Amino acid sequence: MTSLWLADRAEQPWTASQLDQGPRSADVIVVGAGITGLMTAVLLTRAGKDVLVLEARTVGAGATGNTTAKISLLQGSHLSKVLPRHGKDLARAYVDGNREGQDWVINHCRSHGIAVQREDAYTYAQSAKGVPSARAELKACQAVGLPAVWDDDADVPFPYHGGVRLPEQAQFDPMPFLDSLAKELLDRGGRLVEHTRVRRVSARGKGVRVHVNDAAQRDVELDAGQLVLATGIPILDRGGYFARVKPSRSYCLAFKVPGNITRPMMISTDSPTRSVRYAPVADGERLIVGGAGHTVGRKKSPSKSLEELASWARQHYPGAEQTHFWSAQDYTPIDQLPYVGPILPNSETIFVATGFNKWGMTNGPAAALALSSRILGGRMDWARAFASWSPHELTGLFTAMQFNAEVGFDLAKGWITPVTRTGRRHPVDGEGGVVSGPPWHLEARCRVDGAEHRVSPVCPHLGGIVNWNDADKAWECPLHGSRFAPDGTLLEGPATRDLTASY
Repeated sequence: MTSLWLADRAEQPWTASQLDQGPRSADVIVVGAGITGLMTAVLLTRAGKDVLVLEARTVGAGATGNTTAKISLLQGSHLSKVLPRHGKDLARAYVDGNREGQDWVINHCRSHGIAVQREDAYTYAQSAKGVPSARAELKACQAVGLPAVWDDDADVPFPYHGGVRLPEQAQFDPMPFLDSLAKELLDRGGRLVEHTRVRRVSARGKGVRVHVNDAAQRDVELDAGQLVLATGIPILDRGGYFARVKPSRSYCLAFKVPGNITRPMMISTDSPTRSVRYAPVADGERLIVGGAGHTVGRKKSPSKSLEELASWARQHYPGAEQTHFWSAQDYTPIDQLPYVGPILPNSETIFVATGFNKWGMTNGPAAALALSSRILGGRMDWARAFASWSPHELTGLFTAMQFNAEVGFDLAKGWITPVTRTGRRHPVDGEGGVVSGPPWHLEARCRVDGAEHRVSPVCPHLGGIVNWNDADKAWECPLHGSRFAPDGTLLEGPATRDLTASY
């Protein structure tokens, strides 16, 4: 399972970089080599900062390399959720930040010869039921000054009952963009080390000490004046961000299509979500279809929704031949606005960026601009819409209570269900994994490609019991979205350690 963007990647100059090839300190350590982390690092090195970027896997292996890569200010029905909660001024500030992020990415691509396609973006209704929410998005866009219009017809091969169109948005392959950032980082004296996972962070004087496992699984300590966590969800519990965002998983399929591919970027406002764009490749173009989203760890069989998504694509694009399949993780903030800034109030040592709600190709760059500006002693006028701590978050209090009640329910359910399970207690090849046993000796077993794995199902973050994702072939914690490979290896936080072996 590799995304269209990450498939067939050549080895990059930074692949062999090791921690012992440079000093074990930096002005700023950035954790995460996606769009937010690398762009923040480059902006800081341009200002003369000594920056070290640490990546647990490889550049772009998280959300950035698994996105649909739409660089759009029309973001589904998101703006019509922000506006009634926060008012016109804050909604406009959110759009301004996204616009500045969008402009930065497009200008960088143009100046570095990176391909970007300028296309219209649509938020559309698949049926009459979806029209009111699409109309609400149009009204919200117009309220904050976006030149959105309503189109009764979009000349697409799938059900369309009208939608909002925002002209001249953008899309691209995100990996050449990340590669150019990584190259500039190195050229300016910054460092980038892959396969290095941060385990914990402690205070050291006015700065921080970062405890990591390097590529050889050695424990290494690094010192920095400041730390940026650009890790999707913060890997530190301080600030309680794991309880302030809701993790979701969604899927993408790429197809080789014999006929014409839809030119605009499309996303439906009603369920089930359908996201569509095209992508230029060496031998022509690919159709990318996204959807089948669910809360991490809470979908009984994601593969069934994925099959429905593939069937939808083949129905409306006859002869479509699937070439790639991948998935990504996103985080929805309780008040609909991202959290970008200090991890705790009145702190200027550790910074976070999370809650991009599936629109990281503009929110990520906006976060990088806001963070780098703050670290360098400045402020972006629109950054108040991205504040990590602000009274406006109180608008999401009920959502937070509801979400965390669900977390409590899933915590109890995870420990009780294996005891009451009357069905299959052992995995069958091709049918994934199962958790069974008494509470004092729960065991997660899965069989993938003929190999059986046995691990403890207890998530090392806060003790949730993982569930099996039969589409991704991974263990997922339903509490806060940590994910693990079949053998228990950590894939995504907020956990910082693997599942333990079962004996």
